[in-house]
Amino acid sequence: MNKAHYIIALDQGTTSTRSIIFNTRGQEISLSRHEFTQHYPQLGWVEHNPEDIWSDTVYTIKNAIAKASLEGKTSKIAAIGITNQRETVVIWNRKTGKPVYNAIVWQDRRTANSCRALKEEGLEKTIYEKTGLLLDPYFSATKIAWILDNIPNVRSEAERGELAFGTIDSFLLWRLTGGKVHATDATNASRTLLFNIQTQSWDPELLKIFNIPASILPEVKDNSTLFGTTDPALFGNSIPIMGMAGDQQAALIGQACFEPGMVKATYGTGCFMLLNTGDKIVTSQNRMLTTTAYRLNGKPTYALEGSIFVAGAAIKWLRDGIGIITHASQTNDMATKVNDNHEVYMVPAFVGLGAPHWEPDVKAIITGLTFNATAAHIARAALESIAYQTYDLAEAMKKDSLEEISSIRVDGGMSANDWYCQFLASIMNTTVERPAYIETTAMGAAYLAGLGCGIWNNIEDITTNWSEGSTFKPAMEQAERERKLKGWRLAFKKALLKE
Repeated sequence: MNKAHYIIALDQGTTSTRSIIFNTRGQEISLSRHEFTQHYPQLGWVEHNPEDIWSDTVYTIKNAIAKASLEGKTSKIAAIGITNQRETVVIWNRKTGKPVYNAIVWQDRRTANSCRALKEEGLEKTIYEKTGLLLDPYFSATKIAWILDNIPNVRSEAERGELAFGTIDSFLLWRLTGGKVHATDATNASRTLLFNIQTQSWDPELLKIFNIPASILPEVKDNSTLFGTTDPALFGNSIPIMGMAGDQQAALIGQACFEPGMVKATYGTGCFMLLNTGDKIVTSQNRMLTTTAYRLNGKPTYALEGSIFVAGAAIKWLRDGIGIITHASQTNDMATKVNDNHEVYMVPAFVGLGAPHWEPDVKAIITGLTFNATAAHIARAALESIAYQTYDLAEAMKKDSLEEISSIRVDGGMSANDWYCQFLASIMNTTVERPAYIETTAMGAAYLAGLGCGIWNNIEDITTNWSEGSTFKPAMEQAERERKLKGWRLAFKKALLKE
């Protein structure tokens, strides 16, 4: 057992950065969170300023340390674990550490035409067989190529070995270590369209397809290992960075879904459902993704994944876009206030549609509005839409795995909404389990760091640490369920209509 008492989990998400300090029993000691600005320079473009993310990282870690009364006592911190928004791309100068362009976010759709052209060349089959991913602007490779081809001098600088690419984890690792370490982990690498999940290495054929020089790529490591140590000038002491994983894989670990067949769904900005398939790579016939769930001691575990691009982001739009709520928690009361959905449906395709549809050009719609519809009906429709999309993912996964999903573990901000969890259980006709601690993404990062430094010995220790908070059972007649799903399918067909 490591004698240090605490672990820092750095959870760098799409809309905010959080640092949480846990003790060796996995209990939260302090939390610091800071939202940062989203940039939308053109229709369909989404960017972040990497310097905002970096400054928030330093601020939240320092603030969490202060809240835990650990200033001047950082020797008591055993390790840092990092989890991050996946697929988001940063390219920076190796000498100066400065980004050559804003981070292009996973939600960004600017490379839809590039993906379409590669599909027309018949390359999607090769890419899918190697990566488990489909050709979509969601993933990193076409974003990297866009920066190389559209920002002056960047391609020539990259080919001279002057630049480094990374997803957010890699960029933060570089900065935290004072520019000494350029690395990533197997889960983040597996979301780039450049990483072969069978060989667990960068793939030369994929690099050629996307015209990306290998010199800019980070080293790929296991999820729980020594990535490097922080620059002592940052926090007063060098702290080992011992764990790293993309946010959805970190949540899978935080939910202790280590057995094949176990399923988790994380409701943050988007919703991401992962089904553990063990050491078996399951090839989807229903446009699900196959991804590295985690890699420990050089041994990869795989998962099927379904990605919903808009979940909590739809609730954020209710607040910031049309102003019918002032806080996300209000949606619970609003949904409860009305007897039914009044046949109001939302298809929240604000940034296109993810699995199993992969329609980058579809726009969001609300159908069924009458003069009797209220703000409460729209709020309820937003919540319901996320459950319907989760149902669609589950049905596709069942076809691929040939197994029923008997239960699903949920986490993330929306999972705190009791009404939503109950509706999800009823629509999916399965048990929904919510853990006692719902910030499982950060918890997963802490577990990985703790595994790396000896606080936890193995995944069995993590499994015993997981505790259930609430359980939701189906409570809807089959006829009612079918009626609601039929209404969803009709609304969905309307969203797919194109001029």
